[in-house]
Amino acid sequence: MNSGSRISSNNTLNDEDSAVYLHALQEALGYSQDIIFKKLRIAGRWPATLVFIEGLVDTQLLFQSVLESLMAPAFTLPHTFENTEDIMQFLIEEVLIAGGTRISCDPEYWIHALLSGESILLLEGKEQALIIMTSGGEERALTEPTSQTVIRGPMDGFTEGIKTNLSLVRRRIKDRNLRIESFVIGEVTSTDVSILYMKTLVRQEVLEEVRSRLESIDIDGILESGYIEEYIQDTALTPFPTVFNTDRPDVVAAALLEGRVAIVVSGTPFVLLVPALFMHFFQSPEDYYNRSDISTLLRIVRLSALFISMLVPALYIALTTYHQEMLPTGMLISLAAQREGVPFPAFVEAILMEFTYEILREAGVRIPRNVGQAISIVGTLVIGQAAVEAGIISAAMVIIVSITAISSFVIPVVSMSISIRIVRFAMMILSGAFGMVGIFVGIIILLLHLTSLRSFGISYLSPFSPSPAGAWKDSILRVPWPYMNKRPFITQPGNRRRQSVKKGEGQV
Repeated sequence: MNSGSRISSNNTLNDEDSAVYLHALQEALGYSQDIIFKKLRIAGRWPATLVFIEGLVDTQLLFQSVLESLMAPAFTLPHTFENTEDIMQFLIEEVLIAGGTRISCDPEYWIHALLSGESILLLEGKEQALIIMTSGGEERALTEPTSQTVIRGPMDGFTEGIKTNLSLVRRRIKDRNLRIESFVIGEVTSTDVSILYMKTLVRQEVLEEVRSRLESIDIDGILESGYIEEYIQDTALTPFPTVFNTDRPDVVAAALLEGRVAIVVSGTPFVLLVPALFMHFFQSPEDYYNRSDISTLLRIVRLSALFISMLVPALYIALTTYHQEMLPTGMLISLAAQREGVPFPAFVEAILMEFTYEILREAGVRIPRNVGQAISIVGTLVIGQAAVEAGIISAAMVIIVSITAISSFVIPVVSMSISIRIVRFAMMILSGAFGMVGIFVGIIILLLHLTSLRSFGISYLSPFSPSPAGAWKDSILRVPWPYMNKRPFITQPGNRRRQSVKKGEGQV
């Protein structure tokens, strides 16, 4: 803060004259032009100043619930008050109709409230201020989620407004046990962060760990939930995400009902969910809106796409370089004919094609949308065909890379898809060096690594390792809803019952 400010470090005013501390507020905020100091007379006779920041307040709420109430001649102020707090309390109880109004004598808090979109009412000659909840301003309207699209299901997504996001969850869970706790993180940005959980379902050790990790964050600014994710993840020494993110309110509501904790960050539509297990990243919200047989088939397709995306290029390299005897004779002759004029070994060919596709994929994301689709078509079709005709790569490699790329898009969560792409390159290097032996060693190392991971104390490979009773009902398979009478084991013990067992059906 400016050293010349009249707001002292011990949170008291140096002068009782209102003009002095109004000037101190202006000086502390750098005389910014968007900070409005509105002079007015309460009930036409009591001088006061309303301070707010233009663009951060809800203008309609400010004028209808604050200014009209204060300046209306319909009420009269009592002649005497014992102290300043009595005046403020009278305004709160008898005059103002805006909610969330409170009294504060802390000038540092006044500044924080102003920067958060609230308004401050200062009475002439009084050392206390009235903080009025008027935050609002322009916000993006509710739109369809873009990161996890579905054919059947809710079409509303989170926005950048934290209050809007909290309300979207509240609309889905109308239960008294839904709890919301607020934090302010970031020395400069003072970003509002809220955690949501079901009091009767969440494991207390998980909740305490979330609180502890959030409170330990010491950084100047939080601009997106990705900042929080890197601070609270169990380890950075893994390509796999241990914190789930989504922009779908229905996904958050479902996670809360499973005993997980949601972390909502102001300024981003992406909400974090913990604990996050490996199988969570292969489950789509649409799995629970379709019939169980359809959902089970789709999950099997996604897991198949996982192995295709991760292993197919490595298998091609190993088979064509070290293990040609494993291929049928006809296929071996066809591949040999295609590779006759290719100057590179299979490993170099695969690396070049995969790296080229990664460039095209990134370019498709960054290029403006009106030309991005055209560039993608040119990159994938024209360049690929030209490379085959020029004899730089074989046609089989184009097929391999295409299948691999399409399979990576089947994975519902982008963060896991990127992780699989990283593992794919590692598998290609191992297969290029050691053939099938390298692939088997890579798979063993990968399984050992996944088994060692934890997400807020929960095994990352659950429900496969460990495998509690009944946990497979919602893993690779998705049994019908009448049979899923138990919540996942991550729920607080003693509160796992989701529904009664249907008579005559028993448990699965």
